[in-house]
This record gives sequence, C-alpha cells and structure tokens, in this order.
Amino acid sequence: MDKMKFETTDITAENVAKLAELFPGVVAEGKVNVDLLRSYVGEEVFGDEAYEFTWVGKRAAIAEAGRPIRKTLRPCEEESRDWDSTENLYIEGDNLDVLKLLQESYLGKVKMIYIDPPYNTGNDFVYRDDFSQRHREYEEEAGVFDEDGDRLFLNTESNGRFHSDWCSMIYPRLVLARNLLRDDGVVFISIDDGEVAQLRKICDEVFGASRFIAQFPWRKRTAKSDVPFGVSQDYEWIAAYAKGYSFIAGIESSSRKYYESDDYPNRPWRIHDMRKQTTASERPNSFFDIVNPKTGKSYPANPNAVWRITKDTFQNYYDGGRIVFPDDYSFLNIKQPVLRYFKDDDAKKDRERFGYSSISTNLPKEVGMTQDGTKDVDALFDSKVFGFPKPVSLIRYLIQIASIMDKDSIILDFFSGSAATAHAVMQLNAEDGGKRKFIMVQLPEVCAEGTEAAKAGYKNICEIGKERIRRAGAKIKEEAGLMAKDLDIGFRVLKLDDSNMNDVYYAASEYTQENLSLFESNIKPDRTDMDLLFGCLLDWGLPLSMPHTHEIIDGFTVHTYNGGDLIACFADKISDAVVKEIAKRQPLRAVFRDSSFMSSPEKINVAEIFKLFAPNTTVKVI
Repeated sequence: MDKMKFETTDITAENVAKLAELFPGVVAEGKVNVDLLRSYVGEEVFGDEAYEFTWVGKRAAIAEAGRPIRKTLRPCEEESRDWDSTENLYIEGDNLDVLKLLQESYLGKVKMIYIDPPYNTGNDFVYRDDFSQRHREYEEEAGVFDEDGDRLFLNTESNGRFHSDWCSMIYPRLVLARNLLRDDGVVFISIDDGEVAQLRKICDEVFGASRFIAQFPWRKRTAKSDVPFGVSQDYEWIAAYAKGYSFIAGIESSSRKYYESDDYPNRPWRIHDMRKQTTASERPNSFFDIVNPKTGKSYPANPNAVWRITKDTFQNYYDGGRIVFPDDYSFLNIKQPVLRYFKDDDAKKDRERFGYSSISTNLPKEVGMTQDGTKDVDALFDSKVFGFPKPVSLIRYLIQIASIMDKDSIILDFFSGSAATAHAVMQLNAEDGGKRKFIMVQLPEVCAEGTEAAKAGYKNICEIGKERIRRAGAKIKEEAGLMAKDLDIGFRVLKLDDSNMNDVYYAASEYTQENLSLFESNIKPDRTDMDLLFGCLLDWGLPLSMPHTHEIIDGFTVHTYNGGDLIACFADKISDAVVKEIAKRQPLRAVFRDSSFMSSPEKINVAEIFKLFAPNTTVKVI
C-alpha cells in the first residue's frame, strides 16, 4: 500500500516536466535552457533586450507560487453552521498557503473569483511572504501585526521597495488563483489608482493580455472639497480577466418584446427596423420602393438609409412572413415596413445567451458606494466593526453577470475581509433560486485595541466574517420566504495549520526500520480523526464540502465521505472484520493509519482482502 504524501504539488517541477515532454532538448539535469527554448518556438535570440515588467524580488515571487508546503486544513465544527449539509467554506489562514492547499481539490472548478486586496496606500498592511528567508529577518520589520509575527507589515512610502513588495505579494496569489478557475472562469479585482498600473501588467502576464475583459470604474463616494490639487478621486477600479476565451458576461434582458398573434399560434415574434444607415451608392440593390402586395401602397426608399433587404430578396422575405406592413396588426404603431423575427429563431441563434444582453463598463447606480457597504455591516452588527467594506450590491452584481448562465457554481474570495462576498452569494441565491457556493479565505488579522470591533468582543477579522455570515444568512432566509426552502446559509470552518504528521514522517529516508519503531506515532498527538480525514481529502484532491458520515463497525469508527468517494478508519490495530466490511462497500478510495496494522504480514493481508472484494479501490495508509 502506498503512503499519503501530505505535501502540496510542486508546480514548478510539473511545469519543467511538461516542457521536457514537449522539447526534450531544453531540459538537462532539471534545468531549463531558456535561450534554447526560445529558439524552439521560433524566436531569434540576439540578447536580453525585450519588453517586460519586472521589479525587485520578481523571481522569488514566481518561485514562491510553485514551492510546495507541508500544511493542512483542520475542520472546526463548533464554529461552523449546518456542518453536515452546507457546501460553503470559510477558511482561516494565510491565503498563499491556502491557495496552494486548494490546488488539487479545486483545480479548474471555480467559476468566479472576486478579491479586494490591500491597496498599498502606505497606511494599510501588506502580506509579506517568507521567500525561504529566516524568520528573524522579518522580526526586524516594523509593524508586524499578525499572531505569527511574520505575515503583515505596514508598507509605507518611505520603504525603498514600496511597489516591489506589493507586486511580490499579489503575483504568486494570482498565479495560484488562475489554476483554480474554470476555462470559462473570471476574476474581478478591486484596486485604486496607486497600484492599478502594476496590477494590469501582472494580470497581463499571469492571465495573458488577450484575456483582459474590462476595467470597470466604480464610484466609491461623492466628491470631496478638501483634496490634494483640488481633484476629488471618487472612483476606484475593478479589473476583470478571463481564464479562457469561453467566458461570457451577461444580464437578463427585457428589451425584446414578443407579440402573440392568431396567424402564428404558439410562435411569438418581434419587430425590427428595416432601414440600415447605409447610402444608396454603397448598396444600390437595397435602394428601391417597397410595395405592399395586399394594398398596393408604396413605401419609398431613403437614399441615406436604405432597406436591409434587396429588391431580389423581397419576395422570399414576404412569403416567409418576415415583413410586416403598417396596419397589418392593430396593436402595432408603425409607419414603415419592418422585419419580423420569431422567438424560436432568436433562441436557436443566441443559444445559451438567449434572453441575456451584454453589459456595459458603466456600472449601474444600484451597485452602490462605500457608504452602502458600511450600512450593510452596521445594520447587521449595530456598530462599526469593519471599515470601508465593499457594498453587497456591487459584489452581487458582479456575481450575477459572471454566473448568469451557471447558477450552480463556485465563487471564491481569498481576501474576504468582512465576508461581503459570502453575503452577496446568499442574497443572489435567495433572489434567483441559484445554488452558488462560496469559499472565503481570510487571515485572522488581530483587531487592534480600542477599535469598535475589539470593544464589541471580536478578536480578529475572521470572527467578524463568520458572524456576518451567520447574521446575514438568518436575515436573508427570513426575508426570502418560500424562496428560502433550499437556501444554503451554512458554512464549514477550516483552519490552516502545520501538517498532521510528525517531522519524522517527512525525513523517513534518514531512518532505518529499526529506529523508526522508537517513535510512538507518526501523527501529532493533538490531531483528531476529522483532522486526518480532511488532510486525506486535500492530498487526494477531493472537494471539502461533500457529505460526511461516521459509524461504529466492530467497535471501530469508520468515516464515509460523499457516499463512498473515500472510506477511512484511523483506529489502531483494527480487526479483519472492519477491513472486509470496508472492502465489500467498494469505495473509490480507502485509507488507514499505519498503526492500524501491527505488522507487515497484516498489511499484506489487507491488500489481499481488497483484491478479492474491491479490486478497483485505491488503498493508502498514513
């Protein structure tokens, strides 16, 4: 039986392997000959001159995106809501590590990502990542405010690497985020003037410049008078990039009005102007007088706006019922012939986009401003526990236009703050009956003493976010009425932590079988069955929100995940009866603890049992 590895994928090594498969000659001893690779793809290499966007620390940031980690997510049922039934996740921890852990379970599964990262204004905190440097190097940084002491710092403009530090922070997170998006997925990123230029260049590199969708201006406030240079900066930006070319945004359209008439029963139709803003000299065949065959009345052509049809095609259009004349229908008020389009033809032509229209970069006023975001939170908490949140109406609109054709999709926010995105997902689901799921990720940043949040008893931002979801969910469900019948307002809380395994587990090559027996266990003593189960889910790349049950078989606890995607038993010295029962259920995967079997012969016996009862089951031990 194989062992679980409990280490995130080495993305860099995988990329090198892919290059070696495509161009075997460019990889030698694990190193890529970049100049040779450029020659293979048709570039002439004359030197290092090229257009590029770079900064101090860029190479380290790129390497960080692919560097594996040995961490895990530990379930916290007591802080969750509707643990057994919910498909939503709230994850506490550094989002860089969390994104790495989610690479297997959510690779290519997320429809939309919305993030509101630190803007790098000089007054906010920026995540600084440990790019393989020692911890004491960070202890010298001023303003470290998180509990670990090595993740947040106040990035002031006096810092010589003011922009570089921000770029190094955001780059690896966007690389990992891109991996999680579906081919028709999209990312929306809120930003202000300070780093919008850098963000666009990074996104061009990570997603590809051709995947740029739009840069939406969002009005955050009304104009102020006491401002530098006399110009009030009232707008922020929302940069949108697609994962692939199949993403389409849209919104339900009511602009097409279809008519019902007795001559076309059960076939609604609409009308469209028959004139085209083209001159007679450009389209002479469309410059003619149209005569109504029923009445003989003539409708002259306009030399500056000719007909959309030609003299030769008129009869075909008329015979097909495609032309409507004035007075044909009493409920129409037209003075010129118009074209008729049938609803079924529109549906066939538009396919999945039928009933939807394109959106504008001019956001509707209904998306609200910062003051509306503040009201959202204040109304739930009766106090100002969180500053400058994005309004739910803004994020709701972005989710709506991104998931208009898939209301059963995953929405991710890995700078979740007060959890406005989770609030927006639940609100939109209540309105349109959708089944969207959210994944919120937030570092448990400490609420500073003296703040309204601290006075209200909240120790960190995560406590605010979780409480907001609880309160908003209850309020939405109460107001939704019948629409709330199947509304998911729950969430599973997972917390980032060091690996479940003792260090000896990872240094096995340095030990012999004899001295390994000196160690009581390869699993840390404070870890529960649920900790081990979720560690296995991450390692095997299974979603973290599926149904889970447990039962007692022959005196041992057995866990079943998603009806048999995985069955696990983490007890010591389990009986053959347990092994046989699990095998007879033929799960896709089965996992046991190393100490579940007293000797190698017992392990061999387990393998034989599964060969007999479940030959297609993958069996591993931890």
